[in-house]
Amino acid sequence: MQNSFMVRIGTFFFKFRDGLFPLILVALALVAVPPSKVFESEQLEVLKDIVAVALVVAGLAFRGLVIGYVYIKRGGLNKKVYAEDLVTDGIFGICRNPLYVGNMLIYVGVFLMHGDPLVMMLGIGLFAFIYQAIILTEENYLRDKFGAGYEAYCRDVPRWVPRFSLFSKAVDGMSFNFRKVIIKDYSTIATSLIAVILVEFYEEVAEMAALPNTGNLPHIIILGGLLLSVGLVAGAIRIAKKRKWIADPAV
Repeated sequence: MQNSFMVRIGTFFFKFRDGLFPLILVALALVAVPPSKVFESEQLEVLKDIVAVALVVAGLAFRGLVIGYVYIKRGGLNKKVYAEDLVTDGIFGICRNPLYVGNMLIYVGVFLMHGDPLVMMLGIGLFAFIYQAIILTEENYLRDKFGAGYEAYCRDVPRWVPRFSLFSKAVDGMSFNFRKVIIKDYSTIATSLIAVILVEFYEEVAEMAALPNTGNLPHIIILGGLLLSVGLVAGAIRIAKKRKWIADPAV
């Protein structure tokens, strides 16, 4: 019963995640204003932000490893879980859900960047629950379609925590394609960077509104420039792909 309930939830979020996830992020970010200090310490705030950015970069890097070795269609078919083949090589040989692991690292980093304890608890907990539900939905589908082969894969490869001891075997004979990472995942890279910048922008603007003489304006201008730069680069890649100025790498 519990698994069936989770599968229904996972089916819903799998179908509507492209529209719902940004709305959930914005709603959670607005629950509280990002604090400008951690325990009244500017040094701890800086350290917290460094860790947050490192987590986002780690999540993007892990996604990059997945896509650079073996790319899979991430949207299913008609927004329903679908797979033509059981992919077990590349980073899928060390973790059954590496893209979701990368996503969770990104979300943890973004919510840590926000810094409000309630927002962090709600955000990380909610997205962990949602991804667990989506994973159970996908597992239910894959188990029905691939049977014993998928069961054996589940026994050998962990669901969440990557088993890096299997890395050499998993990518044996494969080559990493960095160009494919950029072309296939540029939107996720851009969105993640924009999310981090927006959280910091929100914090700086809120602090300046509360304390007008804090000298936050230069920081706000820099953050605005970074937002514009990321948006322009992502837009340029999108246009280049659409007009076929850059070839879409083979899967």
